[in-house]
Amino acid sequence: MKQLPIRDENYVKVRTQLNFDNNSILPLLFGEHDRFLAQIEHALNVTISSRGTKLEIIGSLEQVNLAKLILKELYKKLHKNKNINSSDVDAVIRMTPKLTEEEGSENDFQVSPIQTRKRPVSPRSPRQAKYIEAMQKHELVFGLGPAGTGKTYIAVAFAVSMYLSGQVERIILSRPAVEAGERLGFLPGDIKEKVDPYLRPLYDALNDMMPTDTVLKRLATGEIEIAPLAFMRGRTLANAIVILDEAQNTTPVQMKMFLTRLGEHSRMVITGDLSQIDLPPGSVSGLGEAVKTLEGMKGASFVRFSNNDVVRNPLVTRIVQAYENREKRAHVSNAPEKRQ
Repeated sequence: MKQLPIRDENYVKVRTQLNFDNNSILPLLFGEHDRFLAQIEHALNVTISSRGTKLEIIGSLEQVNLAKLILKELYKKLHKNKNINSSDVDAVIRMTPKLTEEEGSENDFQVSPIQTRKRPVSPRSPRQAKYIEAMQKHELVFGLGPAGTGKTYIAVAFAVSMYLSGQVERIILSRPAVEAGERLGFLPGDIKEKVDPYLRPLYDALNDMMPTDTVLKRLATGEIEIAPLAFMRGRTLANAIVILDEAQNTTPVQMKMFLTRLGEHSRMVITGDLSQIDLPPGSVSGLGEAVKTLEGMKGASFVRFSNNDVVRNPLVTRIVQAYENREKRAHVSNAPEKRQ
């Protein structure tokens, strides 16, 4: 493959061509109105143009090589009769740089999807891949980081996979029912109707992994349980995978109670974002205390996500970054001045 250097004031650009042998699937590779090519161009700061079965890519050497790997991987997915969408393109873009740095070969690009009843769930960032690996190897895993990074979704997918394969007998999903500006007492209905709105994200994730009628049947038999954290007290959770979501809103007492529920042949995943604590002012987060207490302990793994791992709408990444920048500026302005 011929690469021609193009001189630029800031760096040397290269021009390369990529050939594909199956013309019929190229429209799927390019996307409607070439939107997938535009997505890659925007992410890598390259220029991609097409002519027949050939693509020409122009940019820095490193970014051109990444674009080639990304396009080849997407082409392989389509060649296996798999459709791709914008999320798939985003996932391949996120994963490819890590693989080229660590393995150094496009042939090493292998993502092991989590098998659920509805569809496989593949990691969409290097950190998600590390998260899945941690859940496979450790009995206790903490997923820490901002909203939109897939902490809960990936954990629920992993739990469903373990349940379907017979590795565990039950799935237990829990959240602390902490108000964020509203009071539980003002909500109508019995206790279940009051707490269900707080647990809705767990139901949503579960329904993405299994047919609704199957979820309802397993909920009725108790093989799947979705309950507020308060319902965990006094129990020993054996032969189960247990997920605690929004753990930043636990108190230290609640967190210790939950951690000590872990029984034989069980796994526990705890997710939370320490930048979004809804506890009363002055309260200590049980998640923060657990991280300080347990990090480095044998059998426990801590995976930290950042705003670079946000896999929702790209605007969410910018929103998270804007809030982080604002908090940093506020911290600097409130810091005491050093005496001369």
